[in-house]
Amino acid sequence: MRKFIYAFTLVSALIFSITPAIASDKKANKPTELTAEQKVKLDKIVNRVEEIRNMDKSNLTKEERKALRSELKDLKEQARDISDGIYLSFAAIIIIILLLILIL
Repeated sequence: MRKFIYAFTLVSALIFSITPAIASDKKANKPTELTAEQKVKLDKIVNRVEEIRNMDKSNLTKEERKALRSELKDLKEQARDISDGIYLSFAAIIIIILLLILIL
């Protein structure tokens, strides 16, 4: 029980100390709304993704499917860059939790 309280306190302290820094940094450096150019670019990305989703992929070769997957990954990356979001993958969360367990 003592370890749990110690771990909870440590995690809480980390979360509360990091969150304001992230929030203030985001407000200071980045606008809250997209510019017209960014909106146009994001619309193009969304349209291309919809085209790929609506394609008949059953008659594509292995190389063509691989090219589509890589294109979708690139489009996803571009969309993330435009939207200015902070993303943390599930694997990263698990690694952080495991590191906390090992440290404690």
